[in-house]
Amino acid sequence: MTKPPRERRLYDQECGLAYGLDVVGERWTLLIIRELLPRPRRFRDLLDGLPGIGTNLLAERLSSLAEAGVVEPLEPGRRTAGYALTELGRTLHEPILGLARFGLRAGAGRPRPAGAVSRASWAPLAIEAMLAGGPGPEADETYQFDVGGEVFHVAAAAGRAVVRPGPAAAPDVVATTDPRTFFDLGLGRLDPIEALVSGAVRVTGRPAAVPRCLRLIGFADAPAGHGRTA
Repeated sequence: MTKPPRERRLYDQECGLAYGLDVVGERWTLLIIRELLPRPRRFRDLLDGLPGIGTNLLAERLSSLAEAGVVEPLEPGRRTAGYALTELGRTLHEPILGLARFGLRAGAGRPRPAGAVSRASWAPLAIEAMLAGGPGPEADETYQFDVGGEVFHVAAAAGRAVVRPGPAAAPDVVATTDPRTFFDLGLGRLDPIEALVSGAVRVTGRPAAVPRCLRLIGFADAPAGHGRTA
């Protein structure tokens, strides 16, 4: 017998934050939105990107978000079809970046939890969070990242840095690593220079651009001379 949908508990407070949490404050909800920020995804892709959520709970969360106008099904009536963020849902981009930035600071130096999962698809958002908390670009350059096959790049120009999907046309730096190493770096468990020297991170490009890239994403003390010419 199908269980009736669980009644959601609301804060019942005349406050913008409380109204927002009424919509996105339940467990898994913001992580679903994280998965949809780069592009629409099918139900199965969401399940794969959210290990541990369960089919019924994902369906329930998507239904609640659709009712609130935050997501929309690409094929209404088919639960397993694709989902995309609405215009309202996309306004959560900056709040999620802020939370990710907070999480990187709050989790800095903590040991990796037993059974923790690292996914390459989460790397672009992490870089966006690092950029937002960093010093800003020192030069007009392009830095390409390949994290376990997830390829994206940072375009720095006119004092602003933007994360874009896919490879860059002519990157000044190309950094390649695996998801676990990437998040160990971002959470301060691994020193960036040690990662470069050990080969856990492979970097090619203009040597002078490497320390600028590292400083841009928050590794302020990165010295020069650790890249090699491609």
